[in-house]
Amino acid sequence: MPQVTFSRNVFIPLTNICRNKCSYCGFRRDIGHPEAKLLSPGEVSEIISRGVNAGCSEALFTFGERPQEVPGFKLWLEKLGYDTIVDYLVELCKLSIDMGLLPHSNPGILERREFEKLRPYNASMGLMLETAGSIRAHNGCAGKAPAERIKTIELAGESGIPFTTGILVGIGETQDDRVRSLQVIRDLHEKSGHIQEVIIQNFLPKPGTEMASWQPPGIREMAETVSMARRILPSDVAIQVSPNLIDPKELIECGACDLGGISPETIDYINPECSWPNIPELKAVADLRERLPIYPQYIKRKWYSEEIAPLIHRLSDAEGFRKTY
Repeated sequence: MPQVTFSRNVFIPLTNICRNKCSYCGFRRDIGHPEAKLLSPGEVSEIISRGVNAGCSEALFTFGERPQEVPGFKLWLEKLGYDTIVDYLVELCKLSIDMGLLPHSNPGILERREFEKLRPYNASMGLMLETAGSIRAHNGCAGKAPAERIKTIELAGESGIPFTTGILVGIGETQDDRVRSLQVIRDLHEKSGHIQEVIIQNFLPKPGTEMASWQPPGIREMAETVSMARRILPSDVAIQVSPNLIDPKELIECGACDLGGISPETIDYINPECSWPNIPELKAVADLRERLPIYPQYIKRKWYSEEIAPLIHRLSDAEGFRKTY
């Protein structure tokens, strides 16, 4: 039975305000929508506390890209005492470390100075490339321009940050787009050695979106894409699939070796209709081993800051995986 890793985390949807308007996204909300939100420090603290009590090691911070560009959002930040969402995120990452969870942040497109602010307080970070192709679903979305996303992933490498990226399968990209996307990721990793995992994620249509009636990719298409990724990507880059979005059994047989974050306390706020699988159930299809948000090889190479070193040492075993008690 193949060994497959995962991380036990809590999902923290800091805000669902986003400058992009992707045709498939069910997470984004406009200012003024009754479900629009920016979590307060108290709300974030409560989620982190639940994660600590549940034995998690990771606080996954996810939110809309550059929300301060959306009129009205800066007023929300100013009420909390911050000028930018990155400054607010830095303080919440510090809170997470103090409470006992390692932060992994997905803040969207970043500049070098923003990476410099966040790096000391994150065990790892991430940004989905999604596709290196130009697709209709990204029309009008400044942050989804492939060149901008590739530049951000490149900057993460130059900053020495263990990084997660991936492709989204079934959003209107071609097979050639998928090949090119994986080749771009490969080349970025070969330059900086920072990409610890690549997610091969299947698109799922969301009610109320422009792509609500689109057909999602089937298991055969996903298996072929995972197999292709394993051929293209270097062997030290893990291939991740999402077990709440698709049955991972066949994909593991095709080369997937990680199941990402699985939360005992929070839902997948991007795909709220898809509940997390039960960890004991997953043990029937793979030899599961729990990791931290930073992969073992990066722990051994000390790709982490002094600020998070004590917590990494407390949570990891001699091999760099999650310590078991």
